[in-house]
Amino acid sequence: MILIRNLRLGTDEAIGALPEKAAKKLRIAPERIESWQLVKKSLDARKKDDLHYVCAVAAEIRGSVRVKDRDVSDYVPPRYEIPRIAASSRPVVVGFGPAGMFAALVLAKAGARPIVLERGQDAPTRLAAVEAFRAGGRLDAENNVQFGEGGAGTFSDGKLNTGTHDPRLHWVLAQFAAHGAPESVRYDAKPHIGTDVLVDVVQSIRREIVALGGEVRFGAKLTGLAVEDGRVAGAVVNGEETLPCEALILAIGHSARDTFEALLAQGVRMEPKPFSMGVRIEHRQERVDLAQYGRARGSLPAADYALNVHLPDGTSAYTFCMCPGGEVFAAASEEGGVVTNGMSHAARAGENANAALLVTLHAEDFPGEGVLRGMVWQRELERRAFVLGGGNYHAPAQRAGDFLAHRPSEGPGTVRPSYRPGVTWTDLHELLPARITDVLEQAIPALGKKLRGFDDPDAVLTAPETRSSSPVRILRGPDLSAETAGLYPCGEGAGYAGGISSAAVDGVRCAEAVLRQIDAGRPL
Repeated sequence: MILIRNLRLGTDEAIGALPEKAAKKLRIAPERIESWQLVKKSLDARKKDDLHYVCAVAAEIRGSVRVKDRDVSDYVPPRYEIPRIAASSRPVVVGFGPAGMFAALVLAKAGARPIVLERGQDAPTRLAAVEAFRAGGRLDAENNVQFGEGGAGTFSDGKLNTGTHDPRLHWVLAQFAAHGAPESVRYDAKPHIGTDVLVDVVQSIRREIVALGGEVRFGAKLTGLAVEDGRVAGAVVNGEETLPCEALILAIGHSARDTFEALLAQGVRMEPKPFSMGVRIEHRQERVDLAQYGRARGSLPAADYALNVHLPDGTSAYTFCMCPGGEVFAAASEEGGVVTNGMSHAARAGENANAALLVTLHAEDFPGEGVLRGMVWQRELERRAFVLGGGNYHAPAQRAGDFLAHRPSEGPGTVRPSYRPGVTWTDLHELLPARITDVLEQAIPALGKKLRGFDDPDAVLTAPETRSSSPVRILRGPDLSAETAGLYPCGEGAGYAGGISSAAVDGVRCAEAVLRQIDAGRPL
């Protein structure tokens, strides 16, 4: 097969026009292309009067082709093969977010019949609980935006773009597509699924794991480990049952604070990890479209952005998890705390765009003492937000212009906040520490110079965004095992990923480590 890059596709042209464009670049007749597939598609919006897609196509050509063109090369389709094994006992996977889900999928496809422990509930039950909470009902501390089938990523934009170039990523994206995600996730430069579709996708993956001999137990929280002679011997479930195992993949997510505490008390080694906190910033989507496209988007996708700024005092800020046409989401998992996140459906059709606006924090910034001091700081800010918001899970909010002027907001301007169950207008300087507000005050005007309208005085800041990543890293060695043999810290919660795709890839890697352990003849 031949890979043909840098094929220009007009924003109103159909993908079906690509074979003819590829043939033209190859200087061959179109009928010589026997088969083809779209490998990459990205929108070039650098020139507002020349918006177009840039595509790469892999094509099978009849006959030989000799082309001296740097955009043409041989193409070897990525392959990922999972060996079949026979295990004497069943590995346990803790957590059914992206890392745990893909670890379990690999193990199931290998014939290892994994047992998955998930503290939350299945996706339909979880969805009902989340919607009830957003409508003003009670928070279920074990079944919410953070815990349950699919993990925290299920209630996000379902973004699959990542900085990782791990070859396993091709297989991960193919699995998402095979289980109901749009085929475009395999080739879009910025693939996304959307929460409404992802809810079904994660159930489909679970059904395959079960069909292959695996098991998924909901409402099953890891509360401790059984360890014998320095090796994992079992998982303590809900403080009652010890499930025997000799390999345990620990994919608990970044919000399993009680599990962090229990593992630390048992001597599992971990260290503070840099993470970021800040606010959600919300604009009208049409303003973002105008800034990025120079016009109303029409048939183009809702525009997004990814911004960062390094400030004169050496600090920095950046946007993260940008949700075009989305909502600011209530993401609390502990009673008496307020947490924000972002979410979009597949159509990205909401009137607002939102993104996390974050400040990177290092261990020396964390108040207090101990390995979990960053986690404790998160919790303190979330509880202060709960009180400032009125004690009813309403989130503190402020217009950007008022924030910069240090005056409390009294209501919205042209941007209506999307957070439910509601917001309380206030001054966020009463909530966030100066280490964060000082940076944000510099960053908002600076980012307005990079994206027109980012510093709109009516933009809404909703706080706090505290769960961008894990505040700790659970230590593991080159073989991906912790000091406790047979324990494999995995994914975002363990400090080794940052997003759905990278967490899924790390889950695949940890599953491979378990399979290598089996292959080496050490019994499971």
